[in-house]
Amino acid sequence: MNLALDWRAASTAVAGLLEVREVHLSLGGRRVLQAVNLVAQPGRLLVLVGPNGAGKSSLLGLMAGLCRPSLGSVALDGKPLVRWSATELARRRAMLSQQVRLGFAFRVEEVVMLGRSVHGAATPGMADRQVVEAALQATGAHHLRGRNYLELSGGEQQRVQLARVLAQIWDCRDAPGWLLLDEPEAGLDIAHQHQLLRHARDWAARGYGVVVVLHDLNLAARYADEVALLAQGRLVRHGNVAQALDAEVLSHVYGIRLGRSLTADRHWLFHAQ
Repeated sequence: MNLALDWRAASTAVAGLLEVREVHLSLGGRRVLQAVNLVAQPGRLLVLVGPNGAGKSSLLGLMAGLCRPSLGSVALDGKPLVRWSATELARRRAMLSQQVRLGFAFRVEEVVMLGRSVHGAATPGMADRQVVEAALQATGAHHLRGRNYLELSGGEQQRVQLARVLAQIWDCRDAPGWLLLDEPEAGLDIAHQHQLLRHARDWAARGYGVVVVLHDLNLAARYADEVALLAQGRLVRHGNVAQALDAEVLSHVYGIRLGRSLTADRHWLFHAQ
């Protein structure tokens, strides 16, 4: 089994897009998203940024198929998500929400094994156990094996949950898997924030589609292939870092004067003026 799976080497099928088509979303009488059009591509790390209440997490939830838009549609491989069965979709995309609560004293590897449940085996096999081991290694959580999940720190639990969702889509072979992460850096120290996003870049390079919600503009600028900037439920900009994170536009969106400069290693750095 090739645990360092490169989807592009495993299949000759045409890579599928995850498309948001003229989407509107209203919740409790409030407009959350308005006329959003967005295309995410496998092999690219797309970061969603914007102020609090901009609609980032709601958009990610729609892209995961966790809820339906009030108008418009979300499609994977050209097929609307509403026409995918729950099991079929779960084998193609995995989502890590901001807060994942688990009330049972599972061992770490048992939590990660939950990600394999969508693949149908009543009893995990050797291949499933190998995927769990590889996912723990990939997220820097292998040293936590055997530990009681409830006794871990918040950051350690976050890494284990990340391994769980990665294990869910690890062996997509007929089409690319999608990894959707909602503020995955929350609760992590600065070293593990960068480690996690380096892993996200690596998964995208292997052919996965990766969409991440981030608050930190500097993290977005360092790791994103593409950025989608949202404000008040609308898509303001979508493009590469230089295009989407324009200082003047950001200043208007966030209501604070922001400047940007290039670091020695050619990454944009944002700062209040």
